[in-house]
Amino acid sequence: MAKKKVGFVELQWTCPNCGTINPGPVKVCSSCGSPQPEDVEFEQAVRDELITDEEKLKQARAGADIHCGFCGTRNPGGAVTCSQCGGNLAEGEKRKSGRVIGKLKTGPAGTLICPNCGHENADTDKKCSQCSSPLYAPQDDQVAKTAAPQKKRGIPLWLIVILVVAVVGCGVLALLYFRTTEVAGVVTGVQWERSVAIQEFLPVDHEDWEDQVPFGAESISCSRQKRSESQNQPSSNVDYKEVCREEQVEDTGGGFGEVVQECEYHIYEDKCSYTIEEWTDVDTATLTGEDLNPAYPQPLINADQRLGDESETYTCIFDADNETKEFNTEDLSLYLQCEEGSEWTLEVNTFGTVLSINQ
Repeated sequence: MAKKKVGFVELQWTCPNCGTINPGPVKVCSSCGSPQPEDVEFEQAVRDELITDEEKLKQARAGADIHCGFCGTRNPGGAVTCSQCGGNLAEGEKRKSGRVIGKLKTGPAGTLICPNCGHENADTDKKCSQCSSPLYAPQDDQVAKTAAPQKKRGIPLWLIVILVVAVVGCGVLALLYFRTTEVAGVVTGVQWERSVAIQEFLPVDHEDWEDQVPFGAESISCSRQKRSESQNQPSSNVDYKEVCREEQVEDTGGGFGEVVQECEYHIYEDKCSYTIEEWTDVDTATLTGEDLNPAYPQPLINADQRLGDESETYTCIFDADNETKEFNTEDLSLYLQCEEGSEWTLEVNTFGTVLSINQ
């Protein structure tokens, strides 16, 4: 699927020294002054908000932070020289980016209770608006007035059991069908059946895309339907609908998350029902026999009819250990070898079906 960029959100990180939640772009803990760890794992806030501030958007678009190769200082993406030692950041190492952190959180606003003074703060605040104390990672009893998360429903156990039994059962049946034993058989008789279709030129109803409707078709009626899917956005003269999955947040490596969607394009065209005259089977003539001289029927037909496709079925009948076995084939040359009294080796499966014969 094509990846569609929606915007950016600010991520956060938790100080391993004091537990304070800090904004993603901030490189030093706002509470204890500890530097942002080199292996920091950015996280989503309780609720995501798309960034509209131009300065923050500029920071977010700059990409992953760069570790100075000389002093190790973390510099913002796009920087050329280290802010600490002035070293060339071409020798530096960019922080890894592209990790999917999770789905975009767009639930209703909630509140976060300050552990120091008990004041209720917005769920996106990092410090208490009453006492300026740092707000820690929210626990279940700290968040109020937020939407209750929906329980994820897994596949029911009974359905898993049914699927496993079905798969095992199919495997056993296949094994039994193709497992064969050799049985000696003697031909005791033969049967053949040959058929030929009788056709007339009649109006027939069909359905196809508009550009596939043949010349001369009548009673054409069309409706708009999805014909295909594309990973790339079609041109403006094409009728299409954009279909996207849920928005996800990807780590940019600089304290921000890029909101993206995987999208595809459903292309719509006219599908038409129509009527056109064509040769159509109206009857079948059949001949049968119990000898090695099969022939096709020669039916009498009207002036507006013709003979169509031919079909044939041949059966060799065997006596195998005092049991009658039949082998059906469309191979005429094999059938003609089934002379009465001739001896054959039959490949018989567990269900008693003859799969092949060899002389």
